[in-house]
Amino acid sequence: MIRKIIKIDEEKCNGCGACAAACHEGAIGMVNGKAKLLREDYCDGLGDCLPACPVDAISFEEREAPAYDEAAVLAAKKQKEAPLPCGCPGTHARAIQRKAAPVSASPSCAVESQLRQWPVQIKLAPVNAPYFNGAHLLIAADCTAYAYGNFHQDFIRGKVTLIGCPKLDEGDYTEKLTHIIARNEIRSLTIVRMEVPCCGGIENAAKRALQCSGKFIPWQVVTISTDGRILNR
Repeated sequence: MIRKIIKIDEEKCNGCGACAAACHEGAIGMVNGKAKLLREDYCDGLGDCLPACPVDAISFEEREAPAYDEAAVLAAKKQKEAPLPCGCPGTHARAIQRKAAPVSASPSCAVESQLRQWPVQIKLAPVNAPYFNGAHLLIAADCTAYAYGNFHQDFIRGKVTLIGCPKLDEGDYTEKLTHIIARNEIRSLTIVRMEVPCCGGIENAAKRALQCSGKFIPWQVVTISTDGRILNR
């Protein structure tokens, strides 16, 4: 039958997973870091996923497709004994086994914080502050500092730090970050994200902010694995 169904532009997709989370029928899933329409018969054509996409990678099209199968959707939902709150792989529970660290004989071995400013949350940070001028700016996803053991020494040291979670925070960071980069003398930009698809939101926002600011400064993206390894640099 000819009916309205969603179309995903893979070139535009940033892998954030927001559309999969918004699709209550389970028609969309993440494959190799990109959103895919996995079951055409699960897509009801109402488009709950469209407004969730931050890069406008989803649209409607009319084409030959199987009819929406509500009974199959309901049956699939019942089969999931412990459904995830969304389709994002970043919510998968995982225990990470580590070797026990030796007990320190002296509290003088405690690691010193390298944080240089407060607040650090993107939503709370001022647009203009003296510490931004001449700063090396670090924009990091919340979870990175917990996953990577030497985060303070390897990333925060010598930088002004801003953190956020594109999955849990409301709205987009692009406008705020654009103002911070445009109105201050930022010397470099480092983006640190987790390997999970939803973290693509913070990388994408930082890149768009740099483009919108009209400035040309050195930048890099570092990806941390869920077991605390640097995957690229």
